[in-house]
Amino acid sequence: MLSDELYNKCFEFLRKEEVKHEIKLFMKPFIDMIIQELYPYIYLSLLFVIISFLLILAIFMLLWKKMDLQNKNIT
Repeated sequence: MLSDELYNKCFEFLRKEEVKHEIKLFMKPFIDMIIQELYPYIYLSLLFVIISFLLILAIFMLLWKKMDLQNKNIT
């Protein structure tokens, strides 16, 4: 019963806009640091996605060209 009351008081305290704002201000440097550390990996992943897209597009074009040549040979 006491723990429920404590839980509710803490939850009410955390619901206040002022407290939310202070927590965001406190966490901002940590989040910025984490994002800064992840930027190279994000760019590398994006590069791999673009390369994969271009390779799949090239394979599709080769298959289309081959199918077009086969259709011309049939007729």
